Amino acid sequence: MSETFDGRLDVWRDRARRFEQEIEKAVIGQSRAIRLITISIFSRGHVLLEGDVGVGKTTLLRAVSRALGGDFVRVEGTVDMMPTDILYHTYLADDGRPRVEPGALLRKADRLSVFFFNEINRARPQVHSLLLRLMAERSVSAFDRDYAFPHLQVFADRNMIEREETFELPAAARDRFLMEIAVTAPRDAETRRQLLFDPRFHDPDALVQRVEPGSFDYRAVGAVADAIQERVQASEALQHYVLRLWLALLEPASASVSLPDLDVAHLVKGGASPRGLAFLVRAARVRAFLEGRDYLIPEDIRELFIEVMAHRIFVDPIYAMRGDQPVKQLCRAVFDATPTP
Repeated sequence: MSETFDGRLDVWRDRARRFEQEIEKAVIGQSRAIRLITISIFSRGHVLLEGDVGVGKTTLLRAVSRALGGDFVRVEGTVDMMPTDILYHTYLADDGRPRVEPGALLRKADRLSVFFFNEINRARPQVHSLLLRLMAERSVSAFDRDYAFPHLQVFADRNMIEREETFELPAAARDRFLMEIAVTAPRDAETRRQLLFDPRFHDPDALVQRVEPGSFDYRAVGAVADAIQERVQASEALQHYVLRLWLALLEPASASVSLPDLDVAHLVKGGASPRGLAFLVRAARVRAFLEGRDYLIPEDIRELFIEVMAHRIFVDPIYAMRGDQPVKQLCRAVFDATPTP
């Protein structure tokens, strides 16, 4: 039975923290990634995961889905995938005739809490287009009707090693993701030892089963998310601080931002849109909520800035060859150059 949001954010904060604790039963050494995913869930935003193969991304998302009590669907990106492959299931019936029926995505629409698109850049742009509609509208059309996904959270990752038969996400597509979250192998020696030698961590199915189902009811997420945005306040000083950060991103040279090996006057070519900054504030409010506050502080903005904003800033191609380092350097320099209220 669905739990109805009763308006008491303090009670639901405790449940959100318990939700994180349940996920930590299945994965270790990923506390920051778990916190960022929790923030994304209560921000109602989708996530692009960054990380090598075999670091536990699927196990993490299965644990998230189980803790929410909703359904989980995973699809694998392939070069020959078409949009219909996500929506339809085709097979030969007992009478030898072909049949077309709704796939797992459509069958679980009203209960689906986590949809994981593995190696999204292996799929063609036509598939990306369908996914973007699913993310933006939480609905798709099939079988002459619309399917709604009221509780949907989309996660995707990319193959960052192989370049053949991949289709990189365009800037506009990446901008639809609230965050890009790194899921990497733990650096702590004891955690690494456990992952290698403790048999518990060799069976992902058993790990996921340790998570209590529905520790935070997925059907209450929307109402709790709306209440957080209404009740967590931003002071006038904090608002001006975010506006100064925005200006410094768009025009770093005029904001006295300097970097030793970068020409900041010609570094930024686009991005840092109003949507991106609005997402940043939305996520920062959720962080404040989880920290037990009903007001924003600069640390809420700083703590999430790179994950929310870095993939929305597009630099001159001469610097793009360096990967994401120039943007991260810029973000840190912007904070250094902007006085904190």
